[in-house]
Amino acid sequence: MTEEQKTQNTVDIEKIMRLLPHRYPFLLVDKVIDYKLGESLTAVKNVTFNEPYFQGHFPNHPVMPGVAIIEAMAQASGVLSRLAIGELKSDDDIFYLVKVDKAKFLKTVGPGDQLHLHTTIKRRMRNMVQYVCHATVEGKTVAKAELLCASKS
Repeated sequence: MTEEQKTQNTVDIEKIMRLLPHRYPFLLVDKVIDYKLGESLTAVKNVTFNEPYFQGHFPNHPVMPGVAIIEAMAQASGVLSRLAIGELKSDDDIFYLVKVDKAKFLKTVGPGDQLHLHTTIKRRMRNMVQYVCHATVEGKTVAKAELLCASKS
């Protein structure tokens, strides 16, 4: 694969910020490293000790909250859908996480980990999309879930 082909399926933080409404400290996708338009996507969240939740979530043994991992997978799913439909046009042009099914947390995630967020579209229904997601660290699955997101309109 050439360098040009590699960069065609990546998305940097500037574009992610045009696709998602989230901002610091709640933007949980740093980069998209691969995607198939309208099908699947893999993104990265670099977990650092500077994350605000580490101050109170087991301060002597910092662990990324499971709900933050689910949210990161939901944001990666939002990027996948936004790549197909275009950038945000207004504050009303957003998707909401409306359902989480089959969530499992298999390993803890902490500072220094690079969380890979994998999402695949399972089904589309009117203004909703169902995704199958899993998150990995060093190739090992740390969490998985099925997510349902719906547009506001």
